[in-house]
Amino acid sequence: MHTLFLAALSCLLSITASLSTFTPARPPSLPLAVKSPYLSVWLPAGSNGGNGGYLPGEWPQFYTGQIIGWTGLVRVDNETYTWMGAPKGVPVANQTAYEYTATKSIFTIEVNDKVALNITFLSPLTPKDLKRQSLIFSYMNIEVSSLDGEEHEVQIYTDVSAEWVSGDVAVTARWDFGSTDDLLYHRVSRQDQQTFSEFNDRAEWGNFYYATDASNGVTYQSGADDDVRGAFVSNGQLKNTNDTNYRAINNAWPVFGYGVDLGAVKASAVSTLFSLGLCQDKAVQFLGVNGLTVLPSLWKSYFADDLDALTFFHQDYSEYSQISTTLDDQIAGDSIAVAGQDYATLTTLATRQAFAATQLVGTEDKYYLFLKEISSNGNTQTIDVIYPASPIFFYTNPELVRLLLDPHFENQESGHYPNKWAIHDLGTHYPNATGHSDGNDEHMPLEECGNNIIMVLAYVQRSGDSDYVKQHYTILKQWAEYLVEDSLYPAQQLSTDDFAGHLANQTNLALKGIIGIEAMSQLSSLVGETADAENYTTIAHDYISKWQTLGINDDASPPHAILNYGNSSTWGLLYNLYNDKLLNTNLVPQEVYDMQSAFYPTVQEKFGVPLDTRNRYYTKSDWELFCASIASEETRDMFISDIAKWVNETPTSKPFSDLYQTNDGSFPPGIEFKARPVVGGLFALLLLAQGRKS
Repeated sequence: MHTLFLAALSCLLSITASLSTFTPARPPSLPLAVKSPYLSVWLPAGSNGGNGGYLPGEWPQFYTGQIIGWTGLVRVDNETYTWMGAPKGVPVANQTAYEYTATKSIFTIEVNDKVALNITFLSPLTPKDLKRQSLIFSYMNIEVSSLDGEEHEVQIYTDVSAEWVSGDVAVTARWDFGSTDDLLYHRVSRQDQQTFSEFNDRAEWGNFYYATDASNGVTYQSGADDDVRGAFVSNGQLKNTNDTNYRAINNAWPVFGYGVDLGAVKASAVSTLFSLGLCQDKAVQFLGVNGLTVLPSLWKSYFADDLDALTFFHQDYSEYSQISTTLDDQIAGDSIAVAGQDYATLTTLATRQAFAATQLVGTEDKYYLFLKEISSNGNTQTIDVIYPASPIFFYTNPELVRLLLDPHFENQESGHYPNKWAIHDLGTHYPNATGHSDGNDEHMPLEECGNNIIMVLAYVQRSGDSDYVKQHYTILKQWAEYLVEDSLYPAQQLSTDDFAGHLANQTNLALKGIIGIEAMSQLSSLVGETADAENYTTIAHDYISKWQTLGINDDASPPHAILNYGNSSTWGLLYNLYNDKLLNTNLVPQEVYDMQSAFYPTVQEKFGVPLDTRNRYYTKSDWELFCASIASEETRDMFISDIAKWVNETPTSKPFSDLYQTNDGSFPPGIEFKARPVVGGLFALLLLAQGRKS
């Protein structure tokens, strides 16, 4: 019995030692290299498809779920272990900790109680430095130190596979190896480039780079995965050879590796840095003032070519790291000060994901920020995705919102859209912003007219740029006139929650339109259009008075807004009320805020408050935060803690979903939203706390 007890205890201690901590949470998917719609690599963690968040033993994935070959091995005193990926036949090292910030994912991995690896994945964000932000690159920095005070001979290995360059593993890849400015690089691409085309949401054009510093301890090799990794396992170094047999990605799986001999490692950490990313000369097709034009990646304005950009990025690690750390500290500090650690858990997880749906394109003289509607569909520059995502862009740099809106104004003011209301998106699939000259986009007329006017006023209030209103006043007034026609009694139409279907007289949608009319009054005042200003504010105040009668069930216990007029048994998240606070329009009486704040806790489920009564359980986390931002402190904290609980406990293993079931944390049947930029809406509370410039 005593022997059995000791054996069981030994087993328990072994299991306990292998457990990793996760700070501030263990998300459903851990961000690794997350920088653009085409550089978005994650580690699945949830029980539905992941291994719990352990870097050793799991292949990274593109946000869609496709495996992306990215391997890490380490030799310690001639024994080899895996610290990233799941290569065949190599035992895994022991992950002891994971931590994420807004821009970094940091893993701590131990090998036989001899050495520790501290691996930092940095996808840098520089919202106010557009030159640096324009580069589609990410870092992986590895620090190795002795754990036991003894010297240990250590070699590090890492490779990427040709899976990085296409969503179709049957296509042929090509590659080469080179050096420039003390930098070594593997360059990989699809052999038959398909510009502006996607396969499984993956870019089918451009050059992918994997680079590190040239030094005496670095070797390289490309070739079949087993051969290259086997060379390192056997010898602790690679052969300095380049495979020239271009072939299908899934034909003997070509990989592109580095071996780094760190020598005798002591207690002081020794580090090695890797950079990886995508260079595309041509980024977007855009139907604008000059017709259909090809827009280059903005980084082309600053750098002579790919290698110039790659070299700058790799050698700029210290500056990128400092700027990103400052942003990390700002987001975490502001979030905790406003609403506590649970809120910081959400905002820091949302940051990279929101920015990674965007890319800066154009030239120094005229540039834009283009956005992909990720996973719900592939639309380009969707207004009702830009709108919920906008709080993070307003918070980090209001100019980014203008850069998102500019292509819409240019397209519609150039006569490329025949309808009187605002266009829904600029193209059925990213990166083709070819518009809808036939007018057959997905119609959300009240939604998009309201969104545009609200975002323009929010931008002007935070930038002081009233000239923007003058520049676009004609079309803004055109959209405002549509709101006057349709806001009080909305026709049967879609709101942004299009997955819920068409519905007439939507209470929440009407509220957006009415606040939009009042916002237009303020825009008119800013540019001296006093007659318009008076007209619009009179209409808005008349409408809001009638709206309170039409859209609120005063007889319910407790009273609450209903989903649509005359349907007293219904309710929903009244998230468009947020705009009244955001814009300081002071249109909606305080009792409406208080009423909703008291109501939400009465319909709370395990992971939050459902979106509305059309579905028993599903919710949207962005809209929950819009509601939380204008609620009482108690109700605010309820929303935030429920979403943070979902982050920690959801069985899903895809990047931070904004749509999930409030009862069990799973995806709604048949709908799998993931990696969407709308999580930028979780910054709604920070944006209100930040205030306005004017």
